[in-house]
Amino acid sequence: MRRIDAESRVGAVRRPPRIRRVTRRRRLNRAAAHVPLLLIALAIAFPVLWAVATSFKPTQVLYDLDPFAAAPTLEHYRSATAALPVGRTVLNTVVVSAAVAIGQLVLATLAAFGLTLYRFRGRPVVFAVLVGTALVPQPALIVPHYLMVSRLGLLDSYAGLVLPQLASLALAVFLLRQHMAAFPRELIESARVAGASDRMILLRIIVPNLRPILTAVGIVVFIQTWNEYLWPLLATSGMDRATVQVGLRVFQTEQGQAWGPLMAAATLVAAPLLVGYVLMQRRVTDAFLHSGID
Repeated sequence: MRRIDAESRVGAVRRPPRIRRVTRRRRLNRAAAHVPLLLIALAIAFPVLWAVATSFKPTQVLYDLDPFAAAPTLEHYRSATAALPVGRTVLNTVVVSAAVAIGQLVLATLAAFGLTLYRFRGRPVVFAVLVGTALVPQPALIVPHYLMVSRLGLLDSYAGLVLPQLASLALAVFLLRQHMAAFPRELIESARVAGASDRMILLRIIVPNLRPILTAVGIVVFIQTWNEYLWPLLATSGMDRATVQVGLRVFQTEQGQAWGPLMAAATLVAAPLLVGYVLMQRRVTDAFLHSGID
């Protein structure tokens, strides 16, 4: 017993260094695995950081590669706010993006529900045609959209900005339909046997269980609408309904781009999205993880 105790003590003394070496090796491997991700993150963040640094540079050193060539200044921000109604354009963009995201989610949910739970002749053809609309380039639809909005008298209005963009819901229908198809049919049949209507099944059973994918699709549509440029440019004629992408055109003059005020305005209009993402980072990440969207 004493010999066994002595050997166990020796093993206990010798084991910690090996464990420490294994732990250190694992940490190094994990750190090495994060190096490519860090490089990719820096490559993505570099244009943003450069834009922010340029917005604080004085005009005389604007094209200097050294970000600390001179003391930072707010002259570009004063010029940007004087030339562009930042608050108004950001409000317009938020209203339009939120309306398009909510509208597409409502329409895509109803379409996916009908294509999943209802059996009718030609259902595969309808689904294929609907998803196939995603292959049509959006610029090819600009002229029909403009004529439709113009004849309805909706130019330079929120409705004119939102309605044509509600038609681009092929991706949302496809994703929601795939998730609804994987929903347990037994649960739906049990609800029908219990007397639940289709509306109750959709609102009380399916939609609550599809909250992650609905959130993820809503975020994607909101960001796409926020970055939309061509249609708001054609559908608006002034700053009353102009979005941020259209508003930034005021810094394009006959002499060229006013890079300082442009970078300052771009920083100001990007700040709400950045703040919103920081505040809702966990929910945004969880939505994409639980929805299966890469």
